Amino acid sequence: EVQLMESGGGSVQTGGSLRLSCAASGYTYGSFSMGWFRQAPGKEREGVAGINSNNFAAYADSVKGRFAISYDNAKNTLYLQMNNLKPEDTAMYYCAKQPSLMASWLLLPSKYDYWGRGIQVTVSS
Repeated sequence: EVQLMESGGGSVQTGGSLRLSCAASGYTYGSFSMGWFRQAPGKEREGVAGINSNNFAAYADSVKGRFAISYDNAKNTLYLQMNNLKPEDTAMYYCAKQPSLMASWLLLPSKYDYWGRGIQVTVSS
């Protein structure tokens, strides 16, 4: 069993930065992919960024050049550095984990088995 706990959300103004963290516990060995997803009210959950244990990363077009995903193996922690935030980035952000290394699956919510509870990010204009 895997447990995921997000932290680092909050409220910022347009152009500001936040860093989200996701601490993984439980079974943290072997190959895996982890991702960040977000869901705004009335919208479907969408993939923001994903990374696998081969250190291959993928990003949604809407965040390329602004967000950076990384994973610290020693701390079993996933990060999402978010810069130049925009009001349209406002959403609940979730981290998730799956045992696959498939790069094409990194941004697909349906491929992930374990999810955190989510954390709110609000960007005001």
